[in-house]
Amino acid sequence: MKQNPFQYRFTTAISLMLLLLVMSCSKNFLNKEPLGSFSPDQLANAAGANGLLIGAYHMIGGMGGAAGNNWASGPSNWVFGSVAGGDSYKGSTPSDQGDIVQIETWAYNTNNPYFNQKWQALYDGVQRANEVLRVLPKVTDMTDAEKKVLEGEARFLRGHFHFEAKKLWNNVPYVDETIFTAAKNTNVPNIDDAGNFINIWPKIEADLQFAVANLPVTQSQVGRVNRSAAIVYLGKIYLYQHKFAQAKEQFDKIIPAAYGGAGNGVTTGGKEYKLVNFQDNFNAATDNSAESIFAYQASVNDGSGTNGNHGDALNLPNSAGPGGCCGFNNPTMSLANSYKTDANGLPQFDTYNSAPNVSDPAGPYTGTLDPRIDLTMGRPGIPYFDWGPTPANTWIRDPATNGYFSPKKNAYAKVQQDLLSSTETSFWGPTQITANNINIIRFADVLLWAAECEVEVGSAGKALSYVNFIRARAADTTGWVYKSSEYDAGSGKYITRNTAADKYKIGQYPAGAFASKDYALKAIRFERKLELAMEGHRFFDLARWDNGTGTVMAPELNSFATAEKQRPTIFNINQSATFTAKKNEYYPIPQTQIDIQNATGKVNLKQNAGY
Repeated sequence: MKQNPFQYRFTTAISLMLLLLVMSCSKNFLNKEPLGSFSPDQLANAAGANGLLIGAYHMIGGMGGAAGNNWASGPSNWVFGSVAGGDSYKGSTPSDQGDIVQIETWAYNTNNPYFNQKWQALYDGVQRANEVLRVLPKVTDMTDAEKKVLEGEARFLRGHFHFEAKKLWNNVPYVDETIFTAAKNTNVPNIDDAGNFINIWPKIEADLQFAVANLPVTQSQVGRVNRSAAIVYLGKIYLYQHKFAQAKEQFDKIIPAAYGGAGNGVTTGGKEYKLVNFQDNFNAATDNSAESIFAYQASVNDGSGTNGNHGDALNLPNSAGPGGCCGFNNPTMSLANSYKTDANGLPQFDTYNSAPNVSDPAGPYTGTLDPRIDLTMGRPGIPYFDWGPTPANTWIRDPATNGYFSPKKNAYAKVQQDLLSSTETSFWGPTQITANNINIIRFADVLLWAAECEVEVGSAGKALSYVNFIRARAADTTGWVYKSSEYDAGSGKYITRNTAADKYKIGQYPAGAFASKDYALKAIRFERKLELAMEGHRFFDLARWDNGTGTVMAPELNSFATAEKQRPTIFNINQSATFTAKKNEYYPIPQTQIDIQNATGKVNLKQNAGY
């Protein structure tokens, strides 16, 4: 049983306070009906402020306090980042959660409920952070220094929720602590008086800058953010704006000497950042490792029923194996093919998606593969932890639309069932709810961001070094998948390492390989695809690299669609699926929110172009 103490406090002492924070789906996203019995003055003390803060942390998981359907609002962004980005198919059958098909094939509808659910969850998180900021000035039983730390945490979280909204919709309103129902000012615009979209990047930056200045180096509770996490997040915000020099400055502060840096980044618990065994990032038994920078803290069997990883409850093999349901989020053939390697163990950038296809029963690819493929997905005949070889078809609900592969990064070993999966009955599929943390940022992420910055404004040699650290970790044979070997769930490794599960070969880039900026960026971007596959990043990486030009994202995803239309996938059914440049890079603002915000006749929320 995994009970995170930080989350557990939420389920006990604070649960009644959070009734104040529950939102009605039919209301303005900033209006929260006070359903509890606590007034702001009653919460104006250390316990109340900390309780409100834990409520804000809880919203990282996307759940507003009740178990159930938060497939859209979960922190993994599997629908918006992985499915829409070509990492995975929706899964199940075409009609099951059919609203995702629109997102998968870039035929977005402004009334799609997935957009509204995500919007509500993010702005619920914003307002929970703002509740802390409104209460803190009234608190008298904390020192000013203690209040600054809580303010730093609240502003970090407010920045995070706004950043998530920004990368999904781009033109979103920024909501600070002066906006609340009693002030009658909850119609917050995303446009100025001239009708131009408001740029909220400076305000997100300010939140993270405050967090950097006021958060401690370490925290007493696992899961609370620290100064290093704030530095990294600030760098991420700069990177998304293509402020490469400023982003590099932040990353340089935290990359330690072991990776060629001069920084001193540490986890909340004080562990120096480093790359750990790859599987440790996706094993609830090894959560909060030295690679984890900012994560949703999942917990099961703690009496709440709401602290597990509900957002990914559908994303386990169908009918058998871990969870026993529901066959969503199946890795694509294009993703599997991406792990092909050449004679030097390097990626096949330009030819990877050509036949023969990996694990294709009609005639499979027989060459070498990057070993991360079998740590990222379940492939027919390849061991799936201690569940035995992955079945050829039974774990896929509809092979005609979903291919051959099962998700793996969010799953668990057989010996972990009922210990690190839920046994509570508040949800209809308890074994689908896991204690696996969701890594929003991990150290591998940072090394690859830093490599991008080095190519743009620094040293190509250092960029190559950062990428090779990632590839060296993947080349460590102790972390590979092996046939006929017992799996140790505690270490995330196979015990007997005699026969690798496939022809694994991965090499490092030779000195001077990044002399060409174009080649270096191609290599770094492909490395992000391989390393971070199925973690909800792909769509947003493509949009960031495209930067509004229409020259990166549309060609990449339309090439993906062209290949997938020839295969047994949802794209074979939707032959017209096309990604439209300078439109589909951002999602449509939910029509429900536009209707609410503009109900008085004044336009406060303006729709994105093309919708």
